[in-house]
Amino acid sequence: MSPLTDAEAVKLFPSLQHVVLIREAGWKFLPIDDPGDPNAELDAARIWPEGWRDCIRIRDETDSLGLRIRVLPDEPAEIVWERSGTLSEVVLDLLALPTPGSRLAPTLVIGTAPKLWTP
Repeated sequence: MSPLTDAEAVKLFPSLQHVVLIREAGWKFLPIDDPGDPNAELDAARIWPEGWRDCIRIRDETDSLGLRIRVLPDEPAEIVWERSGTLSEVVLDLLALPTPGSRLAPTLVIGTAPKLWTP
């Protein structure tokens, strides 16, 4: 059996159109640790210059989280934008964010995340 095309997958699961949309916008998806885990989450990120990243965590079509963060060496990640909601809402809001560094892009730090451990 051959893999489904994007169109076939979206026909079966319409909410996947938003996953296809961000993939086509240059987002990179992270591997799922255990694809058989019913609680597995799908994570993706779009990397911008100067440490800016847009991130999304998808639990299901009604539970998603989007962030814009700035990652600087030896510092906790700075959160400057956050949105939770449906997959559709979060994806559309992330794609509507101004490019980092542009006049209307969010820059006010609203929170920090712990520094990620790296080997």
